[in-house]
Amino acid sequence: MAEELETERSDVREDGRRPPRAVVGSHRIEEEMFGKAFDGNIVKRIWAFVHPYRTQVLWAVVAVLTFTTMQLLIPLIIRYAIDHGMSPGGNPSALISAIAAFAIAILINYAASYAQETLVGNVAEEVLFDIRKAMFSHLQRVSLSFMDKTEVGRLMSRLQGDVNSMQEFLETSVLSVGDIVLLFGIVFVMLYLDFKLGLLTLAVLPVLFVVRLFWLPLARKSFMAAHETNSVANGALAEAIHGVRAVQSMDRQGVNFTLYDDKAHANLRTHLTAARYAQVMVPIVDSLTGVAMALVIVVGGARVLNQALDVGVLVAFLFYIQRFFDPIRSLTLQYSVMQRAMASGQRLTEVLDVPVDIEDAPDAKILSRDMDGSVEFKDVIFGYNPKHPVLKHVSFKVNPGETVALVGPTGSGKSSCMSLIHRFYDVQQGQVLVGGHDVRALTQDSLGAQIAMVLQEPFLFTGTVFENIRYHKLEATREQVIEAAKAVGAHDFIMRLPDGYDSILGERGGNLSLGQRQLLSFARALVADAKILVLDEATANIDSYTEMLIQKALVKLLENRTGLVIAHRLATIREADRIIVLQNGEIIESGDHRQLMKNGKLYSRLYNLNYASFDDIPEDVLEETTATQSAT
Repeated sequence: MAEELETERSDVREDGRRPPRAVVGSHRIEEEMFGKAFDGNIVKRIWAFVHPYRTQVLWAVVAVLTFTTMQLLIPLIIRYAIDHGMSPGGNPSALISAIAAFAIAILINYAASYAQETLVGNVAEEVLFDIRKAMFSHLQRVSLSFMDKTEVGRLMSRLQGDVNSMQEFLETSVLSVGDIVLLFGIVFVMLYLDFKLGLLTLAVLPVLFVVRLFWLPLARKSFMAAHETNSVANGALAEAIHGVRAVQSMDRQGVNFTLYDDKAHANLRTHLTAARYAQVMVPIVDSLTGVAMALVIVVGGARVLNQALDVGVLVAFLFYIQRFFDPIRSLTLQYSVMQRAMASGQRLTEVLDVPVDIEDAPDAKILSRDMDGSVEFKDVIFGYNPKHPVLKHVSFKVNPGETVALVGPTGSGKSSCMSLIHRFYDVQQGQVLVGGHDVRALTQDSLGAQIAMVLQEPFLFTGTVFENIRYHKLEATREQVIEAAKAVGAHDFIMRLPDGYDSILGERGGNLSLGQRQLLSFARALVADAKILVLDEATANIDSYTEMLIQKALVKLLENRTGLVIAHRLATIREADRIIVLQNGEIIESGDHRQLMKNGKLYSRLYNLNYASFDDIPEDVLEETTATQSAT
């Protein structure tokens, strides 16, 4: 394996490019990563986050301008000291005055620099904090259909990488105001001190403009490519990490390494190219600085010897030339920062603009805790793609305190029914009623407070066992949590953990068995104390002993509650008050276990498949049931 990987790594063509490979998984390039170098719409959106801190921004600009003024003033103080205090016959008091002025300028310079760095840094951090909060809050509310088709790695790239790009832009944008003022201020002062020498200094600028004319489009293209490949690599990395169990179980490490290696190499190449374009302007500007200083020394020195120019003016010019190309260099680099920021801003606003399909109606009602707990479907038509309905004219009612099970082959629409009850999606036609109210007329918070769900794969969060059990109800006391854990049979194994209820769970509860995680999710549902309990394949991945514990716990769990249960292991729903059988999104039979077994239709066939060996099932029944499942 190691030799194969080494061969794959060295598989590079003579032109430095890696050969194309067959790829699996995420490799789609984002359609548009880069916008304009300056996009007014993006700046307007970002300004909405900056606006609350406009006072701090204003003071930061004042500090930047004060700092810039000192930068312009210091060479003039030096010129005054040379021409009036250090020249033959100079006045000593002028030198003392110059030293005092210089000291004051340095102190003001330090204070302004400290103020601008502190204010700009604080504002940037506050703005980024607000952007992250807004994005996280929005992503918690977007429709599940968006989350179903969006890769986690790409969202993380936007939440982290793009936000960091905005931080760089926010921290340097205010300083750019000082760079622009400094640039024009130096030009004005140089022309004021000596017009001819000032024009000679500015003679090198056309060369810089010509270079930038060719540099900008190439740099923009390279920055765009770097951003694209970075997003693709992040998406592939997140996918590989989340799927590490599947990767190792199928011995795909070598193949996955190659796939990621290709994306990482592409990312490396584009970033190296972008870095070269970003850095090439620095030596060019430094060279032009040297040329300008040489011209001033030669021409200005000759004029000093001819006594046509004061020494102080020549020295001041040299200081100004050194400072003159600093803002040009800074603004050149700032272009790269702005380019990335406009792209990142576009990607951030795209996330913030993702439509929230499921929103509370303006006149939405709060579902009372005293509601009866009934659930009703009225002629419901629903499909994740409206052109291909999953549920077709489904109608049934679950009475208060009744336990109803939904049964059917895979793809028959059972889980879709559960999602509609919680209003994860909206129906295309018909109504879903909870407590006699259309779920679209209720606030989502009040609806969620009355529905507790236990899913096939329980999701536990990093934190203590206690925090996970009371996740749905933060005001629950420790006594309530312990009581719920005892009721579902989880207390004993929790107490065997190192710190009991204060034990820290790893990511997704990885340090617990699947059965233990499911028991915690049952305890969480019990603590929630909701009127409606939804069990979506909650016992599918549990061993027989744990299932026995849960069967006992369900009696307590469903007491005085409306229960909706999905189960492929039909033993868990034999005692349900009513069983509804779905096929191809339609209800084909309904009744209790004995009635449905007596009917001898699909339910009895599914039940026989669960509890008889294949040798005991008549061939015609097996073929008919298999054909039914295949059709769905």
